[in-house]
Amino acid sequence: MFAYYFKLALRSFRRNKVLTALMVLAIALGIGAAMTTLTVFKVLSGDPIPHKSDRLFYVQLDPYTRDGYKPGEEPEWQLTRFDAEELLRQKKAPRQAMMSGGGGIVDPRLDALKPFSVGARYTSADFFPMFDTPFQYGQGWSGNEDTGHARVAVISRTLNEKLFKGANSVGREVLFEGHPLRIVGVLDAWSPRPQFYDLFSGRYDRQEDVFVPFSTSRDLRLDRNGNMNCFGREIVNDATALNVPCSWIQYWVELDSAGDAAAFKAYLDNYSDQQRAAGRFERPANTRLRNVMEWLDVRGVVPGDVRLQMWLAFGFLLVCLVNTVGLLLAKFLRRSGEIGVRRALGASRGEIFKQCLVEAGTIGLAGGLLGLLFALGGLWAVRQRPAEYASLAHLDGSMLLLTFALAIVASLLAGMLPAWRAMQVAPALQLKSQ
Repeated sequence: MFAYYFKLALRSFRRNKVLTALMVLAIALGIGAAMTTLTVFKVLSGDPIPHKSDRLFYVQLDPYTRDGYKPGEEPEWQLTRFDAEELLRQKKAPRQAMMSGGGGIVDPRLDALKPFSVGARYTSADFFPMFDTPFQYGQGWSGNEDTGHARVAVISRTLNEKLFKGANSVGREVLFEGHPLRIVGVLDAWSPRPQFYDLFSGRYDRQEDVFVPFSTSRDLRLDRNGNMNCFGREIVNDATALNVPCSWIQYWVELDSAGDAAAFKAYLDNYSDQQRAAGRFERPANTRLRNVMEWLDVRGVVPGDVRLQMWLAFGFLLVCLVNTVGLLLAKFLRRSGEIGVRRALGASRGEIFKQCLVEAGTIGLAGGLLGLLFALGGLWAVRQRPAEYASLAHLDGSMLLLTFALAIVASLLAGMLPAWRAMQVAPALQLKSQ
């Protein structure tokens, strides 16, 4: 029966080519705009570590001076080195990691390859199990190597292929900023987007190839990058020193369950009170403990203009559907005579309704195909923009299927009213007029 309705639809399209083309184009434009903006929104708003994002929490304290204090205001985004090392030493969470972005020069010690710069991360041992980093060879370092300031490193798969042609390099050395570091692990392909664990060094386009214990990075005075806020009253010579009032370190904890967050926040409040009593903090306890998705939201990882563009695009799709309703209504009512004859020959109202819906769905399928081309063109245009997330704007399999599903559903919805109106045609009146 469907094949029969489809054949009738194709015959109808040939009789009204211009009208059919207008409907296909209207749906295609709406689908193309909607899928372009929806794909960008999905890229930016996705959960980067969905299986444990509710158990990973970002820690904030407020070590700022009393100047300009307003109760309830947002505390410092990052921690001072003293506070990060003290929280790490107290180890009140099952897993916890302090970190900062960095970079330097790797000397391959090969005649065929010149020294080159790489991104780096200075962190502590729990970083790797906390964020489920996959390993191709070896593993991360241990807490003992943190406290022992060991000259070790974990390198990326990309760097391993460049230096050692992909071979197992565990136990060998990488020369980073002139310092030989023993390789203890090689990461497999791993590149969370956004780079949620550090939103201060680059959210989407940062590549990190060398991971070094934080304690070692300070011994070797390796270059760091990212935001830093110094708020003390004295002149700072070395902003990365232990007791300097400068916030520049990100701190994450992993708890056994989301329900443990209240107890850990109480610990942070108590820690703040202790530091205030010791004279380090000047403000009342003002701490924050946000899980991954809350942290991404408060940091505005999804720009407001992206949300606005998405809603405008879906509004445009709605306008296209309203226009399609009008065109379908005009198309079906122009065939009132044909419909009346079919009704007189025994076709039921339900059959007329089904036939009209098949026509609308076929138009939607054609609009989806053309809309897919528009969406691919729109995403290509997004990738040409200077935005740091632009390179990630690609249509994946799920969005491809959604494109066709949205096109067909939208066209069927648009065809409901015209189909219902067409099945109400009275055969007697149409035969009399004929």
